[in-house]
Amino acid sequence: MLRALALLLAALPLAAQYPPVLPGAREEVYKTIGETRLRLWIFTPEQTSNPQPRPAIVFFFGGGWTSGTPGQSEQQAKLLRARGMVAIVADYRVASRHQVKADACLRDAKSALRYVRANARRLGIDPNRIAAGGGSAGGHLAAATAAVPGFEEAGEDTAISSRPNALVLFNPVLVLGAVAGAELPKDPIRLDANRFGVPPAELSPYHHLQRNGPPTIIFHGEADTTVPLASIELYRERALSLGIACELVRYPGQTHGFFNYGRGNNEFFEKTTARMVAFLEQLGYLAGA
Repeated sequence: MLRALALLLAALPLAAQYPPVLPGAREEVYKTIGETRLRLWIFTPEQTSNPQPRPAIVFFFGGGWTSGTPGQSEQQAKLLRARGMVAIVADYRVASRHQVKADACLRDAKSALRYVRANARRLGIDPNRIAAGGGSAGGHLAAATAAVPGFEEAGEDTAISSRPNALVLFNPVLVLGAVAGAELPKDPIRLDANRFGVPPAELSPYHHLQRNGPPTIIFHGEADTTVPLASIELYRERALSLGIACELVRYPGQTHGFFNYGRGNNEFFEKTTARMVAFLEQLGYLAGA
């Protein structure tokens, strides 16, 4: 059985393994919890003759706060590195490997962003232009770092902000718990309170949105049955009502995870990354092609 498992792992792409092998990225430990060392994989652009601090993005992987691997966003990270951003993929604890619930995942995500901002000068990063991104549960974590108060790791310097300056979200989980006056489809993620470690609404980006939130782009498949489109539309409406720039890009007929590299002929990976690049250009994070 062990030999069969080893053969299965060897057959997986290096980025799909855990921990991933990501050629061209530098590894750094951003947090140690007991014997667990949580890492960042940092894709840094080539130095120019007149180096200036660069914008950065930190990606969080999906997997229902239960599984997944940081290599999920490798190709998005490489694309943005080629365009001049420092692109980072982050590990965090999950239920299958660390026996934690989603509240611990959020603590780790906030720690990762704080580490990047605290080390911005050394990493060649502009601390005022750090985006967060991710898909599904990773999209939830990115959005939650921007909106949900608390869940800061004890002992960290909270004078250094863990909030991102922009959000790039792929079929994210944004509404946890009931919403007065809204009828949402039964959502297996939103209704599974056992995943969270706290009442779900405490981790819900929708429930904690406030004015001055970061500009946001959301990519979502209209046929997604894991994260209902209605919940995304509800989030966008609330964000806009608070004056937050929030763009929703809808993809008819597409299901959960449609944007991932390697899906089909990569049609929707290419379409979503093109829109992601345009969004970051509008923010001044990337120079126009």
